[in-house]
Amino acid sequence: MLLNSMEKPHIAVIPSAGFTHLVPILEFSRRLFHLHPEFHITCFIPSVGAPPASSKAYLQTLPPTITSIFLTPITIEDHVADPAILALQIELSVSLSLPSIKQELKSLCSRAKVVALIVDVFANGALDFAKELNLLSYIYLPQSAMLLSLYFFSTKLDEILSSESRDPQEAIVIPGCVPILSKDLPLPFQNLSSLGYKGFLKRSKRFHVPDGVFMNTFLELEPGAIRAVQEMVKGKPRVYPVGPIIQRGSIGHENGVECLTWLDKQEPKSVLYVSFGSGGTISQDQLNELAFGLELSGQKFLWVVRAPSNLASAAYFGAESKDPLEFLPQGFLERTKKQGLVVPSWAPQIQVLGHSATGGFLSHCGWNSVLECVVQGVPVIAWPLFAEQSLNAAFLTDDLKVALRPTFSQSGLAEREEIAKVVRGLMDDKEGIEIRKRMELLKIAAANAIKEDGSSTKTLSEVATSLRCF
Repeated sequence: MLLNSMEKPHIAVIPSAGFTHLVPILEFSRRLFHLHPEFHITCFIPSVGAPPASSKAYLQTLPPTITSIFLTPITIEDHVADPAILALQIELSVSLSLPSIKQELKSLCSRAKVVALIVDVFANGALDFAKELNLLSYIYLPQSAMLLSLYFFSTKLDEILSSESRDPQEAIVIPGCVPILSKDLPLPFQNLSSLGYKGFLKRSKRFHVPDGVFMNTFLELEPGAIRAVQEMVKGKPRVYPVGPIIQRGSIGHENGVECLTWLDKQEPKSVLYVSFGSGGTISQDQLNELAFGLELSGQKFLWVVRAPSNLASAAYFGAESKDPLEFLPQGFLERTKKQGLVVPSWAPQIQVLGHSATGGFLSHCGWNSVLECVVQGVPVIAWPLFAEQSLNAAFLTDDLKVALRPTFSQSGLAEREEIAKVVRGLMDDKEGIEIRKRMELLKIAAANAIKEDGSSTKTLSEVATSLRCF
């Protein structure tokens, strides 16, 4: 007998603002529904200004039992102490939306059998509503177990970093993870008195509030970090590795056909895909060096260019208003027209990484992109920009050994000769061949994790059982 909408168990989902945090939690929702279609999912979406067209188009791809409601748009300009700290902007966007979230959640509970609230890591302020409304509560961390280990280890790490006797060159050991240098800690850790660092410490305490934490990773990718987190939390909250969960299709865009048609004409594994994600930007000087480096490498490339900025996260919330191609070195497009394809602002990344011609990815190492590389078996040139991307880069390079990383000069630039060397190293040298072999093994492990009897599928089924019984 089919359950009506009132009897069907409901799950409320709260993402944080921004396309790159909306997609992961809704892809998780899609995965949960695909495996356990007895649940109905309602998503309340905070937004800064008018909802972007990309978000609206993405929501159209979801099944009808995943309902989305945009909350009243808010503005944050008058409230942000430091606009360069992206995490604070994202958290603030949710904080200002909490009254709307509470109102919508109470309304949903009055007309449906709501059993759980799942919030994005930056929407943790909404967790208090779960206790008030007698719901199970979960944080969805669209990132690595390594980052979760850092969150739970943050109090101890704060003591280590604050010690006056500490050698700044000494490697830091996060439980269950490869030792890393201080410079590879998330950006807020580079200044212990900053608002960003204080925000990280405050957020870390919120991880003890929910019943569970979902991580977009899988046991075979991060066994040490996952075990370490489980030992640190001692069962509360429960931690659930449920990945890899990635977006399986790209939203339509005029660049898409051009990119894929061009790739169809290239040799297998011959093209380096270059993209800094949906929000990353580099300076004009660095853009010039990257252009000359790609040209100098002699390798085929597909480059998604964004207008330069000295703020690395400049494009996260804002739509691009300038033509990025205008900022390229004079004559570059003409000189490289047989070597590469340059497209402004966007490319169908899922399809590009899955194309047979793609042999490498110069990436900012956002976790979504990391998982997409793993799923498709594409090796990486790690070029982190902000947030926890340096942590991910260290994980790929030093732990998994599936990435190369350029050396930056004292002026803070990766110079053209260095870029050319690293590109050739990944695409054409013996080292690149070994990296590709290791990434192929991870590709197989990722596919196995989400099979019917895979580790992540079993974990999600365990959660579904507890939700049914609540």
